[in-house]
Amino acid sequence: MRYISTRGGAPAVSFLDAVLAGMAPDGGLYAPARWPPLGLEPRRVATSHYANVAAHALKAFAGDDLSADEAAQLAGDAYIDAPPDPRDGAWRGKWPEAVTPLRQVRTADWLLELFHGPSLSFKDVAMQLIGPLYDLALQKRGARLSVVCATSGDTGGAAVEALKGRERVDLFVLTPKGRVSDVQRRFMTTAGAANVHAIEVEGDFDACQAIVKGLFADSDFAARAQLSGVNSINWARIVAQSVYYQVAAHALCAHGGVDFIVPTGNFGDAYSGWVAKQMGAPVGRIVLATNANDILARALNTGRYERGASQATLSPAMDIQVASNFERILFESLDRDGAAVGRLYARLAQSGGFDIPPAALERLRADFAAAHADDAETLQTMAWSAQDDAAICPHTAVGYAARSKAAGALTGGPVVFLATAHPAKFPETVERATGERPPLPRKCADLFARPEKFDSLPADAKAVQRYIRERSRAWS
Repeated sequence: MRYISTRGGAPAVSFLDAVLAGMAPDGGLYAPARWPPLGLEPRRVATSHYANVAAHALKAFAGDDLSADEAAQLAGDAYIDAPPDPRDGAWRGKWPEAVTPLRQVRTADWLLELFHGPSLSFKDVAMQLIGPLYDLALQKRGARLSVVCATSGDTGGAAVEALKGRERVDLFVLTPKGRVSDVQRRFMTTAGAANVHAIEVEGDFDACQAIVKGLFADSDFAARAQLSGVNSINWARIVAQSVYYQVAAHALCAHGGVDFIVPTGNFGDAYSGWVAKQMGAPVGRIVLATNANDILARALNTGRYERGASQATLSPAMDIQVASNFERILFESLDRDGAAVGRLYARLAQSGGFDIPPAALERLRADFAAAHADDAETLQTMAWSAQDDAAICPHTAVGYAARSKAAGALTGGPVVFLATAHPAKFPETVERATGERPPLPRKCADLFARPEKFDSLPADAKAVQRYIRERSRAWS
């Protein structure tokens, strides 16, 4: 299985090379040279343990880089826990048995709960697979990595939970100062592991993401630091996230497809649903739900992809103005013309935006619709949902609010809302909307008693380079 760059200027690489590198050397993102079938019949997708479906997806995209046994072992390490404690029935491990349970919320609507992992975020679903995958790949190669991560909130905590204490990895997490919730921050700053370095950056998420892209663009630094990334640009994240679309769609599909409402900022989660569809999952329309940082909704609805000023909202994980994974779907909509993608992104760098070619826009609209919700609508939706005894996080509420606005784009089948974070990650916002402050689950109830450790840096790539160089065990 080979992986090519979305900008067409880098040689094809293997699955493990793509995962360990994160980004292609020409500045593009890796995508598979062909779309493999899942290799599991639909009935078994709906009835198997989640780990079995994940193992098949991993093997399909890894090709000869992983044996079937290795893929099964990695998925088992990520998603299979011990049974509940017989004394009280409580789960002691990372996941409930269903991993990503579906809960019916209206006659034909469902909530896909993706927040049952160790950091209470959908990012755990992918990160818990990436951890053992890194271990295996680095052991095979006798190598180390410096993993960098820009995060608007949830990616950082999930990366810390997945990579803390791993011998061959040093993790550097960049987060915008004052732009994440206290719970989100503490999942990044309380790991107590020597290989985890939490960095608060004086800037917004886009500044953090620009620094990370700059680190990769400096080829000498990237090579000497053995740099890799676990943001949603990493192909392993996409593979892992595509699995819950497979499971949910096959579980609910009787006739036609299943529509998904996806709170999105960096577009990785929504793109993962499209990937599942390419592998045969009965996915209908994917609705992109954005907050006031609505670059994706504007792009899909107007045809103009244009960066704006980042706004702080009640759904901070979506406070993004440059959606990195949009490059992957643009590559597909342009018939995989890497040179055309490169020209458009050069225009974005120069002028802050570009017009999506009409034929490409038509293809995008065949699979995606989009709507946005502001903070007032988010709070109203959270209050309304709580009346049905279904407390939701503000990101999930953006999805609820977007559903009615995009109703005309739905296909008529079951509708699944992605519940991307546990409401307890945003206790102040939930309390403001509902009057009730959600408690943390028992497995992380001591989060605010754990000591914090983090460093503060300016929004300057050179300062971050020095910091990594002084601390990375991979530096050569």
